[in-house]
Amino acid sequence: MAIFVTGASGYIGGAIATALAESGQSVRGLVRTEEKARRLAAAGIVPVLGTLDDAETLAREARAADAVVNAADSDHLGAAEALIDGLAGSGKPLLHTSGSSIVSDIANGEFASDRIFYDDDSFDTAPARKQRVAVDRLVRDAAGRGVRSAVLCNTMIYGRSRGLHAESVQVPELVGQARKSGIVRTVGPGRNIWSNVHIDDMVDLYLFALKKAPAGSFYFVENGEASFHQIAQAIARRFRLGEPQAWSVEEASNEWGGARVLYSLGTNCRVRGRRARVELGWAPRHTSITEWIERTA
Repeated sequence: MAIFVTGASGYIGGAIATALAESGQSVRGLVRTEEKARRLAAAGIVPVLGTLDDAETLAREARAADAVVNAADSDHLGAAEALIDGLAGSGKPLLHTSGSSIVSDIANGEFASDRIFYDDDSFDTAPARKQRVAVDRLVRDAAGRGVRSAVLCNTMIYGRSRGLHAESVQVPELVGQARKSGIVRTVGPGRNIWSNVHIDDMVDLYLFALKKAPAGSFYFVENGEASFHQIAQAIARRFRLGEPQAWSVEEASNEWGGARVLYSLGTNCRVRGRRARVELGWAPRHTSITEWIERTA
């Protein structure tokens, strides 16, 4: 297959593009700089210079490909529209990458929510994520335009990518702060819980979805969950640091940024991805983010 991947130099897209290339697929990847283009080419991926605002480039690449993986920006409406225009009427697959913060709350680390979202449920959307949900809906509705479209809604991803960008977001941020200060911190007491998935299991699901995801489908990508206090304790054990300590929202925002605290590090986001297991036969292998941290982070 000839597959076009946006975000090919990023953490998620790079892992997918690398796996596809290593499996013998012909992969073209969107990159923004000549330096990243050279690195991508060295990994066996044909670089396509451009940005998500280059609608003509995106549509042209989509028309020429047998499948498209959009892993660059979950909120970029114009890019999704251009890719759909390029694929319209073809019956080819379009996998769009979303993120489970669409169902996160505002907990400031103070409590563990008992609400769990399933991928075949209807659900309320976090106010700041309405654009993301609108893009998800556009992609799913592309089924009506002859595109085998699917949305893969990733949870907290951990593990090292084999693409150009090896590190994920949340865990490395917590580890970096802990190693810099000698103290592991959480937003508030860190009671908030997030579902998670290992990068290798996530890649496996994308490969399954390329082959057989039904048009218009939606999948939460998860295999386990942990509170941020549990994650912080694992970091403390890994680096032989003391008991994690709570930060106020203001202190945490000064370190990690207000948006990261409000929609990620301080929130609950508990989901279950049963459709991928039932419809696609996905069988993730990695079950514990805390064990991975203690062994590998």
